[in-house]
Amino acid sequence: MSNVTHEVKQVMAELRDVNKERRRTAIMKLGMIGGEDALRMLIFVVSNKHEDLIVRGRAAMMLGNLGDVRAVEPLIEALRAPGYQTPLFAAEALGKIGDPRAIPALQPLLQSDHERYREVAGKALVRLQSRDKKDEIAREPEPSA
Repeated sequence: MSNVTHEVKQVMAELRDVNKERRRTAIMKLGMIGGEDALRMLIFVVSNKHEDLIVRGRAAMMLGNLGDVRAVEPLIEALRAPGYQTPLFAAEALGKIGDPRAIPALQPLLQSDHERYREVAGKALVRLQSRDKKDEIAREPEPSA
């Protein structure tokens, strides 16, 4: 068994703790460890409607740091989570990941009553739209002479 796998399993055990402070710390550790198992657990946690909202928010943040496109759909769902942190960190994460599927989900946040939501959504959309334009330019055929 590799060292990372053992470390991930240890942190995953901490995520089952009844103490939410321990789970909040564990989710950050999991994001720093990274890897396939960590990614799957972070996606599970950000999608878990029964989990502490701060834990879910931190899971969204860590998914953004990992940058894996498999997290896009769960992060889009997390934009509708209650509370403040989960939607905020989900919006930031979607901007970091850079998948244009997030654009329609982020646009409503521009109309939010929360200034920070508007700010984060705006930054994410600028990043996504500029990346989308770069991809479009790369797909254009070379002019023939």
